[in-house]
Amino acid sequence: MARILSIDYGAKRCGIAITDPMRVLAYPLTTVHKKDLLNFVIDYCLQNEVDTIVIGEPINNNEKLSPIEIEIQGFINQLEKKLSTVDIVRIDESFTSKMAVRVMIDAGAKKKQRQKKENIDKISAAIILQDYLKMLEL
Repeated sequence: MARILSIDYGAKRCGIAITDPMRVLAYPLTTVHKKDLLNFVIDYCLQNEVDTIVIGEPINNNEKLSPIEIEIQGFINQLEKKLSTVDIVRIDESFTSKMAVRVMIDAGAKKKQRQKKENIDKISAAIILQDYLKMLEL
């Protein structure tokens, strides 16, 4: 079974997570600088069996698109051109950064580890992916 990859798209860095081969669990994979994201995702999807990419969607209270959402849509357009056989799904990413910090606290991570934004980003991506997996079960 193909894996699912998720992205927590950020202003500087993007957290990446991946499922296990059976699509049961989501694992934090890495953090990638935004400028390297497109090439990383394309290479990863081509080298590994990935058929779906889940991208966090920042929900805005007003009707306007946020600057980061405009960037994400441009990124998705590029992905669709390069990976036409991969499904791209959006899912609400509200509060995932706060949940990521809570996960690290619950896991006993030291304060220094919790302050590293790279850790928060990749755990946020795993939370987004786990939420998507829960939706698939319904």
